[in-house]
Amino acid sequence: MPSSLYTFVEDLRAEGVPPVLDRVLGEYGCDTLTVAAAYHRARDVTPHGPARVTLRRDGVHFTPPADLFDGARLIPPVQPGAEQEPLRALRRATAERGAALHGWTVFLHNTTLGLAHPEVTQENCFGDRAAPADLCPAHPDVRAYAVALARSVARLGVEAVVAESLHHGTFGHGYHHERSFVALGPLEEFLLGLCFCPHCVRHAEERGVDAAEARAEAVASAGRVLDGGDPASGDLVLDELPAPVAAYARARRETVTSLAATVAEAVADEGSQLVFLDLTGAAKGYADGLPTGALAADDAWRIGVDAAAIGAAVPGYAVLAYAQDPARVRADTAAYRTALPDGCALRTVLRPGLPDTASADDLAEKTAAALGPGGADAVDFYHYGLLPFPVLDRIPAALKH
Repeated sequence: MPSSLYTFVEDLRAEGVPPVLDRVLGEYGCDTLTVAAAYHRARDVTPHGPARVTLRRDGVHFTPPADLFDGARLIPPVQPGAEQEPLRALRRATAERGAALHGWTVFLHNTTLGLAHPEVTQENCFGDRAAPADLCPAHPDVRAYAVALARSVARLGVEAVVAESLHHGTFGHGYHHERSFVALGPLEEFLLGLCFCPHCVRHAEERGVDAAEARAEAVASAGRVLDGGDPASGDLVLDELPAPVAAYARARRETVTSLAATVAEAVADEGSQLVFLDLTGAAKGYADGLPTGALAADDAWRIGVDAAAIGAAVPGYAVLAYAQDPARVRADTAAYRTALPDGCALRTVLRPGLPDTASADDLAEKTAAALGPGGADAVDFYHYGLLPFPVLDRIPAALKH
């Protein structure tokens, strides 16, 4: 059964490549390792690492190729130890075992670049550049950066580049320490997360959208709550938004689709393929594994994602089924399978432990739900370095189920 386990370079460096591959490819039964080639700032509890709490920084685990980044405005920060070429060594090690290697790449979520170049980040309806982690996918320099970064990872010899954050960011995840003592509802959070930078505005206006009216609607609705009013009630539904805002939201999906298509072509030119990682499932269920409301596929528009359009431009698509309920995993996966065109491989990512999964039987049931009729082509697991070994030990039974 096709399956991968997500991991960090730091995990491999700390525990050694052979022992990690013995576990992932041997004991757990996966046929692929998905390693973070480019990642973002984080603080993680790492239960079996030499550091039990690990601080991560933005950056890549390789030297940025000169032919791709010389003269570029945006150049990725480099992680400590990148000069040792850990990913090339890992590529040799996985190839010797007949296993695939995927290069997990965080594209447009980069606080270091955003703080250094605030003009390439998302601009909210009030004109604030207050989300330094979110690079705007409509900005030409950001799009050039994404293409160069994708080519860099593909050149490492990976079978696939797994593209995280290749879309618009959300209001609730724009910086590492967020505070709001205002009762923002789903509508207000969405409106505060919309980007109205000159590039996004021009893109919308070229498609006949009145961006000024959309911005005015966003300012009025969000401002009403910031001034002490009650948030809007009910679910957030695209067709029920004020018409100018709905049109603006639809236009920005084209921005993301065209970027994904361009990046996919660049990756293919380097002899690899792109797997687009849709983070909607995390936006809905990350904190507690209890997503509510519409299925993730129906809410992907909130981050500017059109699964059907992107699926027509990329060979692979991955979704995060962050849910305690196997029925929800089945429904979310099936909805994406229905949306994606034939020929686009679908991978469902599960969390074997907290907050989604309580036991080996639970994980096996969700794996079967994801792989059932009309489901995914593969199930992947998140994440080697973040889970205790007894939790990781649930994977073999799930793959044999």
